[in-house]
Amino acid sequence: MPSKSSAAQELVIVTGASTGMGAATARAMARRGFHVLAGVRRDSDGEALRAAGIEPVILDITRQEHIAALVARVDGDPRKRALRTLVNNAGIPGAGPVEVVPLDEWRRLFEVNVLGHVAITQALLPALVRSGGRVVNITSLNGRIAMAGYGPYAAGKFAMEAVSDALRNELAPHGVQVVVVEPGGVQTDMAGRGTADLSRLAARMTPEQRTRYGTLVRALPSHVAAFTKAGVTPDTAARTIAEAATARRPRTRYTVGATATFLIRASRFLPDRVLDRMTTSDLRKHYPKAGG
Repeated sequence: MPSKSSAAQELVIVTGASTGMGAATARAMARRGFHVLAGVRRDSDGEALRAAGIEPVILDITRQEHIAALVARVDGDPRKRALRTLVNNAGIPGAGPVEVVPLDEWRRLFEVNVLGHVAITQALLPALVRSGGRVVNITSLNGRIAMAGYGPYAAGKFAMEAVSDALRNELAPHGVQVVVVEPGGVQTDMAGRGTADLSRLAARMTPEQRTRYGTLVRALPSHVAAFTKAGVTPDTAARTIAEAATARRPRTRYTVGATATFLIRASRFLPDRVLDRMTTSDLRKHYPKAGG
């Protein structure tokens, strides 16, 4: 890990830094002495985050002009600091049965949760190659295990796992390391935003779809809330992300939280149908009671 004095000569970018895990990661990296360019969506979020070593930048990773402005900021840094790490953390929730979620919503999820990360990584790779820097991709437990009702979100996270593996091999000869961080539950407000989307999804289902998936869709908000409440704090997750970003010889993957660690390890040796029964059993605990 670089010393605090040497880190002060380097830049770190954290996308999705308005709140939660991203904001905590920006603060954790600033405490380590880096100058953090913290991607936020609104000026008010930036002002709440601004501190020593944290410079908020307006960044929607689906907007090319925002990415271009960020590249110009890095290349034109007044102190000529190198870009040490890009932390791809931005993302949006998305749950519901595969059959029911509209294709436009699938496209929106992939635009943000996959293509936006690819776009910003492509744009910043020249700077990272020059510095021998690092890409840290925040995926999820859902990037290794896809449970009923989580298909749209999991699909994007599975895709980012694949992108990360390809990048790791492509960039290794050029001195850029690629690391994945796989959180389980984290106590953020992202779950609440997803619950509101589920209510709108339920209202749009056809009678036939309600017969098939009504119980599942009604169970998902409770399941998400319980998973989030039992999760780690954003600061705990940020410590792991900071370790992934600064370790001299990082692992290729880090998990965050006991549930993620257990299920990801179990998925390596358990038959698919056994794992299916485990995850379905946990979800069924949240099915509405008869007559409820």
